[in-house]
Amino acid sequence: MDNYFLYLLITIITIASPGPGVLLTLTNALRYGFRGSLAGIFGIAAGIFVVAVLSATSIALVLSTSPIAFTVLKYLGAAYLMYLGFRLWQSQPQYRVTQTVVDKTHRLRFVEGVGITVLNPKPIFFFMAVFPQFIAVTDSALDPLWQFWFLVLTYCVLVVVIHSLYAVMAKLARASLASEHGSYWVSKTSAVFHILLGLGLALAT
Repeated sequence: MDNYFLYLLITIITIASPGPGVLLTLTNALRYGFRGSLAGIFGIAAGIFVVAVLSATSIALVLSTSPIAFTVLKYLGAAYLMYLGFRLWQSQPQYRVTQTVVDKTHRLRFVEGVGITVLNPKPIFFFMAVFPQFIAVTDSALDPLWQFWFLVLTYCVLVVVIHSLYAVMAKLARASLASEHGSYWVSKTSAVFHILLGLGLALAT
């Protein structure tokens, strides 16, 4: 793994780039605070782990070579993003979130994080096209496997770190939005962006 630092750079840029996962983290942090966003962040990391494992199997090969399978996954991801957007639009603004509310939503936030990652085709192609270039082929049968898990865990840790930083920044901005009016616009704006991302994914070629 001579190019590990290059892998770190590419991974950091990939994770930090705005997308469904970043939007979900920002939305959760604005609505539920930093602690309330952690379940979603760990869900995104868990989703990356699932995608990485799938990339090592024939499932990812089918998705990358079958136009039908790729299209189905793309539309499922788009539908899920739009579903989250419509649900945000219809939900009541949470500008005064109690600890009870946060605790009850932990599982849901985690599931959303996993779903929004697994149903996004981009991580699959990252692990299919970019990821293998950083695994050195050696005579040892175990060495590539060790590299695989090390790089996957590196990615997952960076997801948690970078998304936590996003959540902290959102929490700092939350003070100025901690009103009924501010929370209303946070919910509506997040809903619109989720729907637009879903439409963009569905229309992407």
